[in-house]
Amino acid sequence: MTELAVHEAGPMVTVQDLGRPGLQHAGVSRAGPMDVPSFRIANALVGNGPAAAGLEFAGVGGRFEATEPVRIAVTGGAVDVRIDRTPIWLWESHVLRPGSMLTIGAMRDAVWAYLAISGGIDTPPVLGSRSTHLRSGLGGHEGRRLVAGDRLPLGQAEPAPLLALNRPVWRSNRPIRVVKGPQDGRFSPEILRRFLGEPYIVSASRDRMAQVLAGPPLPAAGGHDIVSDGTALGSIQVPGSGQPIVLMAERQTTGGYPKIATLASVDVARLAQTPSGRPVRFAAISQSRAEDLAIEERQVLDEIVAGLAEKPAGDSRQRERRP
Repeated sequence: MTELAVHEAGPMVTVQDLGRPGLQHAGVSRAGPMDVPSFRIANALVGNGPAAAGLEFAGVGGRFEATEPVRIAVTGGAVDVRIDRTPIWLWESHVLRPGSMLTIGAMRDAVWAYLAISGGIDTPPVLGSRSTHLRSGLGGHEGRRLVAGDRLPLGQAEPAPLLALNRPVWRSNRPIRVVKGPQDGRFSPEILRRFLGEPYIVSASRDRMAQVLAGPPLPAAGGHDIVSDGTALGSIQVPGSGQPIVLMAERQTTGGYPKIATLASVDVARLAQTPSGRPVRFAAISQSRAEDLAIEERQVLDEIVAGLAEKPAGDSRQRERRP
């Protein structure tokens, strides 16, 4: 069996695939990657299908070694990646041979990144997914973050060429788009204008469950307690502090705070990748426009994956692409 040995791991390294949909009624949120496009591109670069499991990390990656030759790719944010002492390019695939060490350093100007390995990580599925749901200890490797000494089984990989993006992928700095509601009626027109007109800072209080934004308070008419109802990825709850909380991949499935708005799915990854301390602004769009943008994003991502280019033989220079 081919394995990936973990020699060092940063504080947030987990196994993820595209998650486990359809279980919110049972109290289990989807989990999966915080930045789905970067995750999908990483899998495509090493010849995996989109649902194969890889590693997600924040802050620092770690050091890894494979027991057999595998293809690897790192995507997401800018980070120093080396095989032994040789720097390698991000956003393309490379061969990691037995006895060589893959070292992934500290993130720069982003939060989340992904390591895909040909064949995918072959831990046992739990409720139909290999994604780690840290809050409930489901999936991944023993339902937890990885630590030094872990060994992960890898699936059987099909032969494939080494690939690279044939165009840069950039993240926009435009306002984060939201759809108002479902409880926007609990906020006065003045408070809604404040939310959409003032900047908010992405605070350091964040994890895979949620991230807190700091800025002008958003008091709700009649208070901040409602009958608990369902939450969605990107729901923006406003508790009694008046500081909005954006619910992310491992969110609770119900909540008792009013939700002033919900992130358009096309901008979920962009907010997730915004470093702590950075300001963000919000812009309201209609539900139909958010749906159109989601369809456009899927089409663009499909085009990027279909357009991956085979690397020239012997190309070992380093380059960074920041999406």
